Amino acid sequence: MAQNNGKTTERKRRSIVKTISWRAIGTIDTIIISWIVVGNLNFAVTIGGVELFTKMLLYFFHERAWNKINFGRVKHAPIEYEI
Repeated sequence: MAQNNGKTTERKRRSIVKTISWRAIGTIDTIIISWIVVGNLNFAVTIGGVELFTKMLLYFFHERAWNKINFGRVKHAPIEYEI
C-alpha cells in the first residue's frame, strides 16, 4: 500500500484487479438473470458483454473516489517502542 501523509491508500493496480474480479462476478449474475428473464442465451450474453465494460469503468472511478475519503477507516498510532 502506498503511504500518503500517514494515511494508507490503495494503489491503482489493486483497484484495477478488484474492479475486474468484481465485474466478472457481476457479469455472470447479469447473464444468468437476463437468460431467465428473456429466455435467450445469446441475448443474455450480449447484455452481459455490454454491461461488463460500462460497469467496470464506473466501479473503478467509484473505488478511487472512496479511496480518497476516510469514512470508516481507523488510523492506528505507531508503537513508540517495543520490548
